[in-house]
Amino acid sequence: MRLNLNTKILLGFAVAAGVLLLTAVASFLSIRQLAVQTRHVEHTYRVIQEAEQLTSRVRDAESRVRGYLLTADTSYLQTYNTSQRDIEQSFERLQELTVDNPRQTARVDSMRVLVDQKFSNMRRLLDPDRAITSSSTQTILDTGRQTMRAISGLFERIKNNELLLLTERNRLQNVFETITPITIIVSATLAILITLWLFQKISREIAANERLQQELSAINQATTQRIQIIENLADQVVQGDYKVKIKDKEKDSLGNLATSLNRMTQTLDDTFGALQNRNKELDQFAYVTSHDLKAPLRGVMTVVKWIEDELSTELSAQMHQYLGMMKGRLVRLEDLINGLLAYARIGRTEQKLEEVAVQQLVEEVRDMVVPPEFRLLLPTPLPVLFTDRLSLQQIFTNLLSNAVKYHHRGQGTITVSCTEAKKEYEFRVADDGPGIAPEYHEKIFLIFQTLRDRNTAESTGIGLSIVKKILDEQKSSIRVESELGQGTAFIFTWPKVSVTEKTI
Repeated sequence: MRLNLNTKILLGFAVAAGVLLLTAVASFLSIRQLAVQTRHVEHTYRVIQEAEQLTSRVRDAESRVRGYLLTADTSYLQTYNTSQRDIEQSFERLQELTVDNPRQTARVDSMRVLVDQKFSNMRRLLDPDRAITSSSTQTILDTGRQTMRAISGLFERIKNNELLLLTERNRLQNVFETITPITIIVSATLAILITLWLFQKISREIAANERLQQELSAINQATTQRIQIIENLADQVVQGDYKVKIKDKEKDSLGNLATSLNRMTQTLDDTFGALQNRNKELDQFAYVTSHDLKAPLRGVMTVVKWIEDELSTELSAQMHQYLGMMKGRLVRLEDLINGLLAYARIGRTEQKLEEVAVQQLVEEVRDMVVPPEFRLLLPTPLPVLFTDRLSLQQIFTNLLSNAVKYHHRGQGTITVSCTEAKKEYEFRVADDGPGIAPEYHEKIFLIFQTLRDRNTAESTGIGLSIVKKILDEQKSSIRVESELGQGTAFIFTWPKVSVTEKTI
């Protein structure tokens, strides 16, 4: 598993810190042991010195007593009394110094017994009321000398034991005096080596990361350019250009995507080309068929009128009814043909862009298709557009005429309002008619679809299809809001800048 740079740095610092900690602990322990051994050496010297001073004071006290006995000079006794106090203090210090060494403590105790015995003999010699003979005095002095030799022997044993300890402690002190600087030097060397190694590793990783970043930056820039080319292709396809191609021969995901997009645009070009040809053929067929049907239709209508005019007295009431039904069918057929012609002309005729005052346009349409029994309300100001007047007029004509045609009463109210959006206006044409059930909201925009009886002359089912097709040409939309018994509202959008104007 390859570690990232941050992990490596953390691990390197952890290792360096661990080594430094271990070396610091080793150095501390070494220095501490050196200090301990130094204190032990000092302790040994103090024990030897204190024992030597104690022995010397005992000898001094003995010599003072002898001097007094020989000269009877009392000044010797002052030094003797001082020596007793000093010797007692020396024993206390020796006991403290040898408390950790049972053997030495036992020797100090034995020495104390001998010293006490020595001073007991000296007190007998100094007693003014003593009744001893010369031989007894000599015996006491001999005993004192023997006691002194015993005291000196104990001192030598104490001294020799301490010298043995001193030898071992000096050896340990020398060892730690040697180890301590070596440990410190090794610790410093290891710390420097680890720091240099870590610095080298970090430098290499940083250099590798910089090279990787440069490579990634170059790859990212190239990828961005390739994606931009793909986005441009997508924009051109959205605008209807299906002949665009991408020249990308790379064998990666973007290259495969470019190849797929090229195949897609080729397929779209072929498909839309065929579809466009078929639509043109269908439009041409509808236009020609509708145009050619109007002449025989007028001929049939003329014949019907001739029959009614010339044979009106000879025809029965039943025949007059049949002729009326025929005239109704012919009128409806003519309306269908006119509607089909109007539907086929959408997109075929060149749009004429001009300044259009929408409020004035709506009022003109009202005068043409809205009877006096209906009220037209304009609660909001309607805009002034630079657009194709005829297309917008056809929309309002069909919507207003539908509001009148499909009203369930002979009178009503129609409201036309407008709201402004960012790139378009939203118009709303609402009435208070019978309303449309939700299940028919999509059906009404299909050609020849009507909610009225097909025998009703004015219900051709083409009006809303014309509106829908005009709005599709303008890249706009229309929807219906309605419930049964609550009126109907058609909401459509119209661009502030027409599609034709954008193309120009």
